[in-house]
Amino acid sequence: MPKLTFMEEVLLLGLKDKQGYLSFWNDNISYALRGCILIELGLRRRIALVKDPNRRRLLLPERLVEVINDRQTGETILDEALKLMRMQQATKKLSVNSWVDLLSGETWNVMKIGFQLKQVRERLAKGLVDKGVLRTEKRNFLLFDMATHPVADVRTKESIISRVVSLLTSTTSAVPPSALDINGVQCRTARAVCLACTAYTASVLDNAFGRLDYEARELAFQRCDEILAEFMVWPFGSGSTDAGTPRKRSQSRIAMGSDGSGRESVLGLVSEVKREMVSDEDVGFELVAGVLEVLSKLDSLL
Repeated sequence: MPKLTFMEEVLLLGLKDKQGYLSFWNDNISYALRGCILIELGLRRRIALVKDPNRRRLLLPERLVEVINDRQTGETILDEALKLMRMQQATKKLSVNSWVDLLSGETWNVMKIGFQLKQVRERLAKGLVDKGVLRTEKRNFLLFDMATHPVADVRTKESIISRVVSLLTSTTSAVPPSALDINGVQCRTARAVCLACTAYTASVLDNAFGRLDYEARELAFQRCDEILAEFMVWPFGSGSTDAGTPRKRSQSRIAMGSDGSGRESVLGLVSEVKREMVSDEDVGFELVAGVLEVLSKLDSLL
């Protein structure tokens, strides 16, 4: 199976299999995809937070980002974002929050419009066509024709869904192997966590939970909310998974409570991700926490 980036996996989760397009009512995914770009570059050790002790005085989203390795990734969108960040860094380093805003075009600074990554969804879809995961069709929508991208390789999408569902329905402290990417990639547990959290903030998890019954689906959403709470803070695991804590998505979910096994599984994830870190001061993973905090507030930003 082809190796896919976070952006491609999140987009694939949101696509309707046969129709080949995203929900017209999803306002979150475009913004979330830009956050995925930063996370992908962070886990690939291309960017990180500036390792300055004074950064702790700032909130996570306000800490500065720097390019630590400008070697190309081979992915066009990632390399384009890396180039923009390197150019900007020559004059002034910007924060996590600023970069998400700039890449998505959600900035009030007209001098920074050139930093927007344009047509990200369309370019990702075409990349998935090149990888044989999607195909291209023309579909008529009343007054105009639009290119759509139905799923061509169902197995690839099913593998992504299986990984996410396995992670969010596990009740043991050990991370289930079925939740991890079968490809020999680095930071497998961290990537599994980030995929679930970014798909959650992009509002595409409903498509992945079609195989679950109502109660299991609600528990899976709550589990994802708890995981996000632990990984959007630094250090990881210093958040609160109190089921009574109101959060942006759990407010609309049934309050089903959190059992001990659920808490144990979340702490197991934290432990495994910490093993993948270079050190307790891993500024690449700290960047990931900052991006997840920005995305966790997505509904209030849009």
